[in-house]
Amino acid sequence: MYSVRPREIVLPFDPAETADDARLVFIGHIESPWQTRDDCPKNMRVARERGEPGLVHVHKDWRMGLSGLEDYSHVVLLYWMHQARRDIILQQPRHSLEPSGTFALRSPVRPNPIALAAVRLTGLDAANGLLQIDAIDCIDSTPLIDIKPWIASVDDVNG
Repeated sequence: MYSVRPREIVLPFDPAETADDARLVFIGHIESPWQTRDDCPKNMRVARERGEPGLVHVHKDWRMGLSGLEDYSHVVLLYWMHQARRDIILQQPRHSLEPSGTFALRSPVRPNPIALAAVRLTGLDAANGLLQIDAIDCIDSTPLIDIKPWIASVDDVNG
């Protein structure tokens, strides 16, 4: 588990215990080559540089929802960083001299540890609920919340 660094501020409560129930449903999980937080890439740029692909497993009940996804080259994955702390509101990044608020960082440490990644879809087996992806920055067996197509005309902030 993530240990508290000097200058970080921990909330006086655990958000998981005080949160309203959002009733999230995990629709599958992500298979990655990363077994621990220490060997996991810190972001998608680093994950792509390592050249290790990932595999997304969609549970049987949700596989019909993959229909039409073959029309897209990229998808956005939303996933639950299930091993992340949820109670640090001011964090001290290793790369920074000053602490930053949780919402100014891409750290998995946050009240709701939801992560997102735009990935290249390299293969799709909808019948078996398998998406092959170019890279991923989460540990193996990370729960999957959602999949959305990445659409350049909608998602490219420069376009």
